[in-house]
Amino acid sequence: MTRRRALAAILVALVSALFFTFTYVLNRVAATSGGHWAWTAALRYLITLPLLAAVLPFAGGLGALPRALVRHAGVWLLWSLVGFGVFCACLTYAAASGPSWLVAGSFQVTVIAGMLMSPLIYDDARRRIPLPAFAVGLVVVAGVLLLQLAHADGRLDRAGWIALGCVVVSAFAYPLGNRMILLHLERTGTTLGTLQRVFGMTVMSLPAWLALAVWGWQQAGPPSATQTLSAAGVAVTSGVIATVLFFAATEQVRTDPTALAAVEAMQATELLFATLLGVLFLGEAWPSGAALGGALLIVAGIVGFCLISGRQVPVSGAAGPPPDC
Repeated sequence: MTRRRALAAILVALVSALFFTFTYVLNRVAATSGGHWAWTAALRYLITLPLLAAVLPFAGGLGALPRALVRHAGVWLLWSLVGFGVFCACLTYAAASGPSWLVAGSFQVTVIAGMLMSPLIYDDARRRIPLPAFAVGLVVVAGVLLLQLAHADGRLDRAGWIALGCVVVSAFAYPLGNRMILLHLERTGTTLGTLQRVFGMTVMSLPAWLALAVWGWQQAGPPSATQTLSAAGVAVTSGVIATVLFFAATEQVRTDPTALAAVEAMQATELLFATLLGVLFLGEAWPSGAALGGALLIVAGIVGFCLISGRQVPVSGAAGPPPDC
């Protein structure tokens, strides 16, 4: 692989991380404008569904998806509700807890979530927790705690703990739902493309979004124009643009572990982008002191985690995307 090609893939991944970052910023816009969190979560997927449907014909169509959904509806419903429903609802609820960089940074707990769940999910070599990667993951967790405590002046109140708990739950729910669907496809011998799988999970999580929309209507009436536009922005930037760019980047370097690790490490820049966008467009304060130290720990931990993964894990295909809610 040429150096130029690897650098191009890293640049694409960096642009992808920028678009993923709009999730945190736009969710914060909806929260500060008075929009009910249930509407923010529901609209994001209700808008994403037709967008994915429009793109799907250019990515192989439905393929084996309809048959898979009919034959194993229960499995798809359960893990779609976990991977998309619980994940997005919790992350959206937490958006009201503080600046966008706080939620973006705290969500990086997800780097150790998959490792911790591996022994409970797999029955082969994948169940082993790689200790070097886990140690680096603990650095990220330390950064998250430092970030949260610094933002709360050394003491989290009840609302702060609830918000942090919601972010942690979402950080575990996404990889759990994603891995369980992948494992199900593996065990049943079903071959689906990435967009087909994402579209299937979006369809099967539809009951959660309709229920949240009804509840949001009862609690706060119809969504405001600002909230609807924010949700549409998340759907377009994260649900479509960022995901496609990230897949393109990982596809380019799928046979080079070092380059692939560098591409994956670009997700750490979401925290930096969230900070910059929050300061420029939302009037949020820069993290400083201990909060800045926590942010730097998170970035260093994620980069280290990705580099270790790149050295230790043979690459047989493109990596999955980071969360896009």
